[in-house]
Amino acid sequence: MAAATPAPFTSPLAEALAPALLERFGRYVRVGTQSDRDSETVPSSARQFDLARVLVDDLLALGLADARVDEQCYVYATLPATIDEADGPVPVIGLIAHMDTSPDAPGDGVEPIVHRAYDGGVIELPRGGTVLDPERMPDLAEHIGHDLVTSSGDTLLGADDKSGVAAILTAVAHLVAHPELPRPTLRLAFTPDEEIGRGAHHFDVEGFGALCAYTVDGSEVGELQDETFSAAGATVTIVGHDVHPGFATGKLVNAARLAAEVVAALPTELTPERTSEREGFIHVYDVQAKAARATIHAIIRDFDDELLAAHGDLLRRTVDEVVSREPRAHATVEIVPQYPNMRTFVDEFPEVTRAGELAIEAEGLVPLRTAIRGGTDGSQLSAMGLPTPNLFTGGHEFHSVREWASVQEMSAAAATVVRLAEVWTTPEFRGASR
Repeated sequence: MAAATPAPFTSPLAEALAPALLERFGRYVRVGTQSDRDSETVPSSARQFDLARVLVDDLLALGLADARVDEQCYVYATLPATIDEADGPVPVIGLIAHMDTSPDAPGDGVEPIVHRAYDGGVIELPRGGTVLDPERMPDLAEHIGHDLVTSSGDTLLGADDKSGVAAILTAVAHLVAHPELPRPTLRLAFTPDEEIGRGAHHFDVEGFGALCAYTVDGSEVGELQDETFSAAGATVTIVGHDVHPGFATGKLVNAARLAAEVVAALPTELTPERTSEREGFIHVYDVQAKAARATIHAIIRDFDDELLAAHGDLLRRTVDEVVSREPRAHATVEIVPQYPNMRTFVDEFPEVTRAGELAIEAEGLVPLRTAIRGGTDGSQLSAMGLPTPNLFTGGHEFHSVREWASVQEMSAAAATVVRLAEVWTTPEFRGASR
């Protein structure tokens, strides 16, 4: 296959930021930071402190003297404004990304590989038999000429969300190097445990002191997301009656079989693989089963709170119908709220999304206002009083060993953050208040 023509950058600024961004991204993804769903500690894995300390050192080196990591692994720092209060209010705007990576695929020993000017063909990674095939990955087919970054094939890459971390740090470094550029006060935060839904649980909103914020945790270039799923987690526990199988006739109540019947009885049309766009789902992601006791873990998602509740009721009814056939069995269903749809809270402060749109347009892109079939730290932070929509990063195929990122798009994300800082210094936004 003939070599592809290198894809252009979205702006000269994005092109200038690319080398430093790629260097930072390569360093950050090599630090293992997987969170742990089964842990009750904060953070859920001590390894997240490894990247937190790296980020604090990088921020201090840029001159952000208050950079620190707290005992719960939240990194905070401030980049002072270059505009003068004498000319009007100085907004405080937050920039947020998460440090942890998903526990859904191996995350230790990441070795990033840069594929320059992708030619549109199949990419065979050197480990794990992993193949990136554009016929099966439509997003990949749309990135001919881009410089792509992948893992070596046996781990995830970590673009979710180290591309966002690198974009923010790269933008901040540029702003520090160019004090002539107008900017508000920027408050930075890098959070642990976002991938397991706990990223905002110990976030110091009051101490952060921002008017609003942006997570940099999206995917497709140009995305500006102000709506997420509402989410709940479900745990089904089934208790059977275990006896020796040789003496089981009329006595054994097999919890493992009952758990299998529950999963099989859930509607197939209400699964992630059968739903799209604004349709919600029930996703069973883990089953631990023995004859005496079985546990089913699931997540429940929908954009509509009433439909979310209906999905939970359906799960309860399904469990009751299956388990009630065996009077000696017992089952409990625990459904716990995880995060709300951010839309209600963000809509109360429309300036936050409008500024995001203008920043994306200033980078020469068309804003893509999409709803996230998932959640971000911004879902919880918005409900906690900090309106926090989500910006793109240029990463793709998250949570898998096929994960990849475009250097051109990551650089566009960093450039958009620079543009965003300037937008918040314009007369339209300097006086915004909530």
